[in-house]
Amino acid sequence: MKIIVNLDVMLARRKMRLKELAKAVELTEQNLSMIKTGKVKGMRFETLAKICAVLDCQPGDLLEFDPEE
Repeated sequence: MKIIVNLDVMLARRKMRLKELAKAVELTEQNLSMIKTGKVKGMRFETLAKICAVLDCQPGDLLEFDPEE
């Protein structure tokens, strides 16, 4: 089982760079990069809400559950 993070997909759809998103949600590019690549063990709901607000999306647009992984 694995959670797949589709942050890169949403960034591409919004034509936004990671650097812009980092500034908007007040996180470092390094932290966002770790989220984007799925290298984090968890994320605060507050952070997820900020990302969704900036990207104008729902949490389900960013996160996907893969039971086969």
